[in-house]
Amino acid sequence: MKINFAVFLIAWLCAASTFVCAQGIGGKVTDNRQQPLVGASVYLMKDSVLVKTALADASGMFSFSGVKGGTYHIQVSKVGFVLHKTGLLKPDTSLILTLQPEAKELKEIVVTSRRAFVEQKLDRTVVNVDALISNAGATALDVLEKSPGVLIDQSGAISLKGKGGVKIYIDDKPTYLSGSELENYLRSLASSAIDQIELMSNPPARYDAAGNGGVINIRLKRNKSKGFNGGLNLSYAQGSYAKTNNGMNFTYRYNKINLFGNFSYNVNNGFNDLDINRHFLTNEGLPDYDFLQNSFIRRKSGSYNAKVGLDYYFSEKSTFGVVVNGLLNPGNVNTLNKSSFINRAGYIDSTIVALNRQENRFRNGSLNLNYRHRFEKEGQEITFDADYLRYQNNIDQSFDNTGSLPDGGITTNELLTGHLPSNIRIWSGKTDYAHPFSDGFKLESGLKSSYTQTDNVAAYFLTQGGKTTPDYGKTNHFIYKERISAGYLNLNKSWKRISVQLGLRFENTRSDAHQLGNIERPDSAFQRSYNGLFPTAYFEYKLDSTGTHSINLNYGRRIDRPYYEDLNPFLSPLDKFTYYTGNPFLRPAYTNNLELSYTFKNITAAFNYSKTKDEVNETIEIVDGIYYSRPGNLGQIVVKGASVDAGFDLAKWFNFHLYGSLTNIHTTSQFYTGLLNTQGTFVFVRPVFKFNLPSDWTAQLDAGYQSKVTNAQFVASARGKINAAMTKRFSPSLSLSLVGNDLFYTFKNAGDINNLANVKANFLNRSDTRTVVLSLNYRFGQAITGLRKHNANGAESEKNRVKN
Repeated sequence: MKINFAVFLIAWLCAASTFVCAQGIGGKVTDNRQQPLVGASVYLMKDSVLVKTALADASGMFSFSGVKGGTYHIQVSKVGFVLHKTGLLKPDTSLILTLQPEAKELKEIVVTSRRAFVEQKLDRTVVNVDALISNAGATALDVLEKSPGVLIDQSGAISLKGKGGVKIYIDDKPTYLSGSELENYLRSLASSAIDQIELMSNPPARYDAAGNGGVINIRLKRNKSKGFNGGLNLSYAQGSYAKTNNGMNFTYRYNKINLFGNFSYNVNNGFNDLDINRHFLTNEGLPDYDFLQNSFIRRKSGSYNAKVGLDYYFSEKSTFGVVVNGLLNPGNVNTLNKSSFINRAGYIDSTIVALNRQENRFRNGSLNLNYRHRFEKEGQEITFDADYLRYQNNIDQSFDNTGSLPDGGITTNELLTGHLPSNIRIWSGKTDYAHPFSDGFKLESGLKSSYTQTDNVAAYFLTQGGKTTPDYGKTNHFIYKERISAGYLNLNKSWKRISVQLGLRFENTRSDAHQLGNIERPDSAFQRSYNGLFPTAYFEYKLDSTGTHSINLNYGRRIDRPYYEDLNPFLSPLDKFTYYTGNPFLRPAYTNNLELSYTFKNITAAFNYSKTKDEVNETIEIVDGIYYSRPGNLGQIVVKGASVDAGFDLAKWFNFHLYGSLTNIHTTSQFYTGLLNTQGTFVFVRPVFKFNLPSDWTAQLDAGYQSKVTNAQFVASARGKINAAMTKRFSPSLSLSLVGNDLFYTFKNAGDINNLANVKANFLNRSDTRTVVLSLNYRFGQAITGLRKHNANGAESEKNRVKN
């Protein structure tokens, strides 16, 4: 495989160096934030005479083909921006044109156009975080929950347009986390550090194929300014418990050096009040006995998050960069668990009280080295990235279980302790090459190779009657190694009314797993190797010359590899009757996605369809009264949906945004209890009302409602919440916000668990969602344009599969 990859690399580099450009003038139009300016008017002039005109497409690209010899200049205009004029140009030229927003000074206050809350692109939906003032003082998880089409379930799993398996990226770099650690990380990231959220249900080929539900890319703020500048956000939240979320970002630019960073400190102080009720039946379907369980889970953690980077500009064309990331997240979880057995007569038969304690010490660090070289032709560039990441998690657990009879007599008293160290190392390298042609075509290609090694240990000891012995049934040691090699091609072209983007990605995966045994359990091991081709296609047709009406169609195939921890057959207890365990026999899941959308001004209506084979999902099995939660492959899941996203400026002082969707999920699979065949349709609505008031006051009211959701084995009850916010801007750099979340405390997770053998089960989970947040935001520095921005490292999807 190493020889094949080397041959592939050499062939690719040779091909990249042999491109030949045709005659023409073309390029890209962007704003001062380097975002494409869709619909900008581009005029080709010769001696002050208009020769040709063009409109910038969804990627900001334009081109003039068949240009004869001589010299020309270009003018670019768009409403809200200053007219841009170039110097003299010759044919066979490609360039990037940056337009500055129009601004006027009135009593020392600069007024510019507002950023829309949601923007639609050819291959993604972009959410501007600061446009929603209730995001002030919030966390990244809160911001995601308010984004169009994003749902977060009772276990913290994130879905997009009804599909799970979503991968979370930060600045085009994967978080490499999942489960509770991803949830904790997103809670540690302050919303004040976030600039945009990109929602990609069908990502282009340059992204790893992993993630059946797509990719959510969180772009952090990076000030483009000379000297030292940045932003500071301080917030205090009060619910049942106090919390705080603080962040700072900065940039220092001097000569050939650009230093930047983001820091955040978070105190997460909350609870979960969880009821799980299991009603056991006889073989004839009659009531037998009940097992009623309440867990009050008290969580405390303090997160320290840091990112520091340095760019060094060797020349106008070449830049070297280094980025260091670090996360320290110590915390503890104390759970009081009360379980009661109720006999057929309705009386308590016995009770178990468990005092569970867990201390976590999670930390990770990463190093990225990157190099970018721009060629003479504008838009032609090559980049290289090398990454090393390490994750360490040490968990100490104790489960003190006491069983008693109704008369107070003690039946059992035992203490289970566990030590669970986990280490994950990831090495990755990638290179990308982009080549624009003068006729408007642009070709992108790339190669990537990654290697991951995980080492997980679980050592459990049981104390009964004053005697402590190893618990070999739960003790384990699991080692997993994986290599992924990939290459892709992506081609795009825009005409006056048609834009096309086609991509193809190839990935080879080789894995090696080893479960070490003990005196009671034998060794086991497995190896796998598989290949995959993942095509993507995007088509846009503008129904009129201005692009007011347009139709988009896109298709993509994706893969979801199991999380590393889900492959680990560890048995982790919540109490002596409830266990979470992994599944080393999980297979990768494959999904085909298709979406058709129509856009009229700020209104987009979309229809989506996806079909997934072998989706990895949580499954519940009850054996001899013991509740086991483990990941499993579900045979087939079909998701069909329709959505509307619309924004309206109803008055100068009043803006209204609405996102609504209708989604049907149909699951069929062989299951523990036979055939699993479930289907349900749910509605999701999220309106946002924004009021611009006198004296620089802004008010906002937003809400979210989700009807009952049927997904595989679970039926989640309807839920919703209402939020309100008020902001006072004292100056262009200083503002104060007051936010109220879940005002009526209606955002609770409840539902039923189906397809259990002779058992009916339901759950209700209440958490600290009703909060009041006071947030202070301060910005300093002066914005400039033209800074280099490196957004992609080589460790793409592996990071998202870390689960602790």
